Amino acid sequence: MPAFPFRAPMPQRFAGAIPEAVDVVVIGGGVIGVTTALYLARDGHRVALLEKGRIAAEQSSRNWGWIRQQGRDPDELPIMMEAIGLWQDLAADCAVDIGLHQGGVTYFAETEKDLSGFANWQSMAADHDLDTRMLSPREAAALFPDMGQRYKGAMVTPSDMRAEPWLAVPALADLAAAEGVDIVENCAVRCLDLAGGKVAGVVAESGRIAAPRVVLAAGAWSSLFLRNHGVSLPQLSVRESVLSTAPLPHLCEGAAADSKVAFRRRADGGYTLAPTGVTELFIGPDALRHFGKYLTQLWANPLGQSYHLAAPAGYPDGWGTKRRWTADEQSPFERMRLLDPAPNIKKLDRLVEDFAALFPALPEVKVSARWAGMIDTMPDVVPVVDHCDALPGLVIGTGMSGHGFGIGPAMGRVLAALVTGDPLGHDLDRFRAARFTDGSAIRLGPSV
Repeated sequence: MPAFPFRAPMPQRFAGAIPEAVDVVVIGGGVIGVTTALYLARDGHRVALLEKGRIAAEQSSRNWGWIRQQGRDPDELPIMMEAIGLWQDLAADCAVDIGLHQGGVTYFAETEKDLSGFANWQSMAADHDLDTRMLSPREAAALFPDMGQRYKGAMVTPSDMRAEPWLAVPALADLAAAEGVDIVENCAVRCLDLAGGKVAGVVAESGRIAAPRVVLAAGAWSSLFLRNHGVSLPQLSVRESVLSTAPLPHLCEGAAADSKVAFRRRADGGYTLAPTGVTELFIGPDALRHFGKYLTQLWANPLGQSYHLAAPAGYPDGWGTKRRWTADEQSPFERMRLLDPAPNIKKLDRLVEDFAALFPALPEVKVSARWAGMIDTMPDVVPVVDHCDALPGLVIGTGMSGHGFGIGPAMGRVLAALVTGDPLGHDLDRFRAARFTDGSAIRLGPSV
């Protein structure tokens, strides 16, 4: 397994010629695409998964590694609860240890408003028989006795889990390949191949694949792919910076967060740390085009974003990134194989100070790695999981909004069922693409 963080160039693990024809093509080698392909193959379908760069090299390896039910949108929660069981099953099937551990997730309440929001969410979760519970200040202190700060209380979900994303998603890809999925890295899909207005396959940089059904799971690149086909999806991408520490004394088995710091124990004895609250948006043509869709989010949390005037060259919403191209032209996906944003070092330096202040008895907190990722987000902070009405035969699974890793296996199973017409097991009305065009009010996911 290559060293993390994944950088370009890195070894190509899945090579070979693309097949001439399959039942389904999956675009994107992150956790959503990989698990969708795996469940389609298990249902007896021939599947090709094409990845422009490397499996899991973007956000699917760069996330926090939380597998959380806690704080989910009410319509996401049943799917996430399914994911808990699927993760356990898949971990047993993988050939390597992916670091899956059931250590719980804890949110600390610093204000009465925090407590009220947590209590409202816990009440909803109780209707689903989730094991979330509220903690008093004394109980929260007892759960984290080494903390130097005391809180108004906390909310904890003991059944939540963690895993090592950079190990887990490549291991799932190995599993999918072993079960018959044709995976080809370094092979960008330039566009859909359409016949009579319907999907007939894809045109990749190395040739055409005939397929009546295609799944778009391209993360931060999805809206750009769709725009080339005349479909507008109000998806943007924001930067999050993350770091890992060298091994430290035991603090907790799971993950936790307050208003400044999110942390989770790693399999190597260190901790993955991230600043909470403020994400970073690079302003580009799509940010301006979809500004109105994001007003509800902006008004609800006006300080929840910091802004940069322009993305680096080649980014999905870069000012110079092409919005239209033909099947015979090099696509933006070939020009940038791996979206590898530079981390915000200033924020990460402050994060280390905040974490050390939270646990004053710790020895020196040494940083072992820093990285960043671009999170594909939507105006209401929940994904799009739906058929594309404008392009029959295309299914979209994108906009996971920073919580796609944990829910990945269940979303993959749901997307596979969308493709095949099998029972979904969940109501997907909340995730329909048309909610942004049919006059529906923007309903934000929970901010807990």
